[in-house]
Amino acid sequence: MEAQLESTIKVWILAIISLSYCFYVSSKLPRGIFRLISLIPIFILFLYLPLTISSAHLCGPTAFFLAWLANFKLLLFAFDQPPLSPPPPSLFHFISLASLPIKPKHTTPSQSKSKPPQRSNNTTYLPKSILFAIKVVILALLYHSYNYKNYIHQNVILAMYCVHTYIELELTLALAAVPAQAIFGFELEPQFNEPYLTTSLQNFWGHRWNLMVTSILRPTVYYPVRRISAPLLGSEWVSLPAIVSVFVVSGFMHELIYYYLTRVAPTWEVTWFFILHGVAVAVEVAVKKVVSDKRRLHPAVSGTLALGFVSVTASWLFFPQILRNGVDERIIGDYSKLLDIFKGLPLS
Repeated sequence: MEAQLESTIKVWILAIISLSYCFYVSSKLPRGIFRLISLIPIFILFLYLPLTISSAHLCGPTAFFLAWLANFKLLLFAFDQPPLSPPPPSLFHFISLASLPIKPKHTTPSQSKSKPPQRSNNTTYLPKSILFAIKVVILALLYHSYNYKNYIHQNVILAMYCVHTYIELELTLALAAVPAQAIFGFELEPQFNEPYLTTSLQNFWGHRWNLMVTSILRPTVYYPVRRISAPLLGSEWVSLPAIVSVFVVSGFMHELIYYYLTRVAPTWEVTWFFILHGVAVAVEVAVKKVVSDKRRLHPAVSGTLALGFVSVTASWLFFPQILRNGVDERIIGDYSKLLDIFKGLPLS
């Protein structure tokens, strides 16, 4: 584990140097093809760097931050689009926005002076600090429960992995955003919005689950596909191919992250998971266009069905590649090694 921590530090030093080049050199080039060409070596490097880390706990976030988020943000940067354009005032600010799962909230003066928005009916009233503590406790209990995997039914284990995936992703992304929030002092958009309170598949993927990915796929995939499809489909149905395209790209990127974690040839199961959900969301959107509000399912019913659909299809297509290659066991093992390291640290 110590060697993996050292490798991860080296990876991030290289990433910082690369992003410094983007800030000082690429930003001075005209937007478009010339800036894009200058960024190609960085794209390739960020795709390579996660391969130098074998720990699943360290490789997964690094691959997500660099190979996916940073590369997509730099692609937008090549064409002078936010969040990296116009370039932030400082190098540290640029590096943080490029490599971390953060998105500053932009509020107008009138919004900042107005009263805080009221909570919606499907939003929890528990303070964020208490929710955070509850999720930490649940995650610790899950890790402890894995010691008894041999005595637990496989379907229960899969349900535990669903909860584990959500909580660990949310906590990892939230903790990664803490330094930037503390240093810059601005308010950040949340990475997750309590997905267990979803009211539909569209609500789950578009407004609750991993919102950092949603915000980066909209300008890179959704809006371009809408513009291309508009002359063919018209304004009413133009969102449908854009929705499916977003899920296809997300599937390919998840397949890449799975490769970093497993180091085996892709089976495309996870890609089909996202294609299936893309088609399902597109169908849901189409149905909403032709069915009145009064004839729709109650949000509690449609939300429960959506969560059930996510859980069943995840057990069918999302987790098998992870289980087949023992990544779940490696993650549990990494957790035990980290605990051993902390136990060995002096108390004073």
